[in-house]
This record gives sequence, C-alpha cells and structure tokens, in this order.
Amino acid sequence: MAKKTVASLQKGGGKQHTLCVKMVKSEKGSYTFKEEIVHNDKVKDFFAKK
Repeated sequence: MAKKTVASLQKGGGKQHTLCVKMVKSEKGSYTFKEEIVHNDKVKDFFAKK
C-alpha cells in the first residue's frame, strides 16, 4: 500500500507533498503512529498540532 501511494505521488505534482509520520501517545500510555500526506508548506503545522 505504501509503495503504491509513494509511487503515485512521484508523478505530476506529487513532489509537492510529503508523507509525515508522527508518534502519538494514547490514553493507555502506549504509542501509536499517525500518518498523513501533507503539502510541503504545511509540514511544520502537522507536527506542531496535537
């Protein structure tokens, strides 16, 4: 799945986007990963929000 997504982003205007992965601590104390494809200008905003 991930390879297919990344491969499709390499065509056309996909180089303007980045796949961001952030670790988020859950209420139980364990960590989960939040993934999102964001525009290059919004990467800092993605990591700044909780």
